[in-house]
Amino acid sequence: MKAIRRFTVRPMLPEPLRPLSDLARNLRWSWHAETRDLFQSVDPEHWAASGGDPVRLLGGVRPGRLAELAEDRRFLRRLTAVADDLHDYVTGDRWYQTQPAELPAAVAYFSPEFGITAALPQYSGGLGILAGDHLKAASDLGVPLIGVGLLYRHGYFRQSLSRDGWQQEHYPVLDPNELPVALLNEADGTPAQVSLALPGGKQLRARIWLAQVGRVPLLMLDSDVEENDLGERGVTDRLYGGGSEHRLLQEMLLGIGGVRAVRTYCRLTGHADPEVFHTNEGHAGFLGLERIAELGDQGLDFDAALEAVRAGTVFTTHTPVPAGIDRFDRELVANHFGPDAELPRMDVGRILALGMETYPGGEPNLFNMAVMGLRLAQRANGVSLLHGQVSREMFSGLWPGFDPEEVPITSVTNGVHAPTWVAPEVFRLGARQIGAQRTEDALTVGGSERWDAVADIADQDIWELRRVLRDQLVMEVRERLRASWRQRGASTAELGWIDSVLDPDVLTIGFARRVPSYKRLTLMLRDRDRLMDLLLHAERPIQIVVAGKAHPADDGGKRLVQELVRFADDPRVRHRIVFLPDYGMAMAQKLYPGCDIWLNNPLRPLEACGTSGMKAALNGCLNLSVLDGWWDEWFQPDFGWAVPTADGAGMDPDRRDDIEAAALYDLLEQRVTPRFYERGQGGLPDRWIEMVRQTLTLLGPKVLAGRMVREYVERLYAPAAHAHRTMAPDEARELSQWKSRVRAAWHGVTVDHVETTAATATAELGTTLGLRVRVGLGDLGPDDIEIQAVSGRVDEEDRIADAATVPLKPAGGPDLEGRWVYEGPLSLDRAGPFGYTVRILPAHRLLASGAELGLVAVPSEDVVEGAGVLMR
Repeated sequence: MKAIRRFTVRPMLPEPLRPLSDLARNLRWSWHAETRDLFQSVDPEHWAASGGDPVRLLGGVRPGRLAELAEDRRFLRRLTAVADDLHDYVTGDRWYQTQPAELPAAVAYFSPEFGITAALPQYSGGLGILAGDHLKAASDLGVPLIGVGLLYRHGYFRQSLSRDGWQQEHYPVLDPNELPVALLNEADGTPAQVSLALPGGKQLRARIWLAQVGRVPLLMLDSDVEENDLGERGVTDRLYGGGSEHRLLQEMLLGIGGVRAVRTYCRLTGHADPEVFHTNEGHAGFLGLERIAELGDQGLDFDAALEAVRAGTVFTTHTPVPAGIDRFDRELVANHFGPDAELPRMDVGRILALGMETYPGGEPNLFNMAVMGLRLAQRANGVSLLHGQVSREMFSGLWPGFDPEEVPITSVTNGVHAPTWVAPEVFRLGARQIGAQRTEDALTVGGSERWDAVADIADQDIWELRRVLRDQLVMEVRERLRASWRQRGASTAELGWIDSVLDPDVLTIGFARRVPSYKRLTLMLRDRDRLMDLLLHAERPIQIVVAGKAHPADDGGKRLVQELVRFADDPRVRHRIVFLPDYGMAMAQKLYPGCDIWLNNPLRPLEACGTSGMKAALNGCLNLSVLDGWWDEWFQPDFGWAVPTADGAGMDPDRRDDIEAAALYDLLEQRVTPRFYERGQGGLPDRWIEMVRQTLTLLGPKVLAGRMVREYVERLYAPAAHAHRTMAPDEARELSQWKSRVRAAWHGVTVDHVETTAATATAELGTTLGLRVRVGLGDLGPDDIEIQAVSGRVDEEDRIADAATVPLKPAGGPDLEGRWVYEGPLSLDRAGPFGYTVRILPAHRLLASGAELGLVAVPSEDVVEGAGVLMR
């Protein structure tokens, strides 16, 4: 019989065990080994059955067992110690509290998904895991962050396989009362709510759930409330589900509702109001509109409010291709704003202008969430050095007249939260070497360039560690593979072969990620005979563990999964290659440590960062990857291999895959497998162990989320907080009025004449020439502009590379024609072909960058011919 109503019955913990409830509700347990060990000791069998989820564990423990523990003095001492440690962790000073006082009082961090733990399945892939690691690292460092997201009733989806290997999706309902979250309540005990106005006089209401991530509160909005109509209740049903309007409503709730949730949380708890708002990808971009509306209610006009909002906003893009960005029809967006909908006092035309693709190659009727994110943020970044470069080129149309390298998008390379992803065995080996506290500090705060203590670990200990981790992975794979085959309809009698799947002494390669086409899940199948030879080699075999989910709407991705599964089902190789369905955090935490090689073969440069290889590296796994994302930045032959790319202009995609797959096979056959299997005098693979040692010593400190968050604090949050404080209402009005005046007058800004003291087209290295420029400023004055000499090496087409800029100074007042003369030095500091130009940029003390307005004046062709200098 089916129940007509469902309740969550919480256990009544005996008074001495009450701290267990607080420990279960703070997600620090997900990365704190002592807390997990304590919960496991409550009931090891139930702990395993709960999937390591303390909330589920406590809901299933027998009352008799709780009574026993309440009398167990040894357990109570452990409980007190762990509870005291959590109290110290959330209240004591950490790295942030030791920094200079001008850091922001609080930072609000918005993301459409957060991967904190498998017990809170609110993530689909890398973006969410990165957001979760960002929160955890901020907590470890003491950064006063407030996370903001949505609570999806079905999460992403659970993946299984049909008998013929086709991906199948399942959407189990998540009951928030069974998750490690709690409702945010008003002072009278009623649930706090935010609401959005919808067209036709309707309302979208949402409750606010609070997940405590160490020191960091994570606010999650849930529209499944009784006051909503059925359609509105379903807005937060699935992560990345539904059509355009559904996605638009999700993103309005995340951005606009999220700001309102932050204000509510700060009002109820006394938490400092954020000075900086960080938009993790464009999905949350509407938060800027709500903040403009807030300032409008305080008396600022739209333009001044826009400047105030931009000053304190950071935007991070994770997308290396335009197709990966959410874009909406302008009419759909227009319908949801204005007098009869949300933000009624704001001009809809001004809202639309923030997201329209008004640049060459843009779609004039599409509203682009990333474009809006960039226009609403004074500071923006990509997530690796290469991705920053790709982003500057991709969005360069927003800054016409500037070379891509001058587009104001920087980069902060992603990192991973080591305590979450490092296997306990790896941590214990470090603790044995330098002590538990120093190991914990090294993995969380970071700050050192090298982990030199790794040099003192014996080769035998490193190799034994790798063998133990590989053995654990083999056991995990067999268990998951058996469960998968049962789901596919196989009987127990058919599955005896699984007992011999994988071998703990064979070189193990991991490949696990989402399955869009550019990640090339099936590149390894390009030459199946060569792959079979590698898998079945008599002396140097390899084995491969593969996992990944295709988006439910991506049949192409599902076909790739099926192709891989069918190959792995072949009785000749199924003991050497496996596909594990339902890739998620729980699987990943076993997979990364147990592999010897982490494989990544995307189409370069389409991988923004790709953090899975970082997690593997922290466990002593070596990377074998295309030079894309973070690997392009930090690859060294000391700790891995680079797969050569065939990315020349006009390369046929099939030909490219053939070339790169052949290069991958060559590396495996000629360099990777021989190094793993060759033995030195002591019977150990000395050269392999040395690569593991170098990976941990040199790569380990770089890939930490602690390093990443410190960079955000120092390079983006602190400057944004300073700009926010500087941009008081009067300054915001001043800047907006100045920008309006400059834009209106810019057509009158000209470079009329350029001359130097050079007599010939050659000069000695180290010579300094005099540069004299005559300019027209129209209705602007010298205080509104900066005139720069731009110089450097030039290519065959006279384009300047590695440009150096020097400001020129006025040589006197305007002449009778109103023209100004500027002068300055031009240093010939590089040999070979050398060139220069001059340009005029807007200049104001409140600008973050000279490119901010996208305005620049350069010499006309006539002036260039008269300038007469190009050093050869």
